Amino acid sequence: MLHLWIIAAGVKLPLFVPCLLVGIAMSNTVPFLLPRITWPARTKSLAVISDYCLSVFLAMSLMSLQLWTLVELGGPILAVLVLQMVMTVAFILVIFFRLMGRNYQGAVLSAGFAGFTLGATPTAIANMSSVTKRYGPAPLAFILLPLVSAFSSILQMRS
Repeated sequence: MLHLWIIAAGVKLPLFVPCLLVGIAMSNTVPFLLPRITWPARTKSLAVISDYCLSVFLAMSLMSLQLWTLVELGGPILAVLVLQMVMTVAFILVIFFRLMGRNYQGAVLSAGFAGFTLGATPTAIANMSSVTKRYGPAPLAFILLPLVSAFSSILQMRS
């Protein structure tokens, strides 16, 4: 319903943005408004389900690629990939991490930014999940990165 309201307002957003906004709103309001309902936020079962769904999505995305059509372009693509990787690492180390506050949240956002620049939003989420599983939660990073990537995809659609 939120997506339909946004469209009626004349704003074009990908479908996952209203879903993300509703999920954020529900996770932050339902436990307080309806205390008798057990909300599955921050549980191991929810973590297992989210990891599984992300893995399935990434597997489906990779399986749908027709890599054999790019055989002749292997060398140039590899060169561009190496250059992109070097530039991304340099940008993260010199600029991005410092702008994000040089703290743990900045490190998690840097991991997400690396995934975003070298892949897409699901890759960024997978990178951030790997970091937070090992070193602890960073909820702000999981709110910021998907929203920023959604709005950057909107800007790309308009240009």
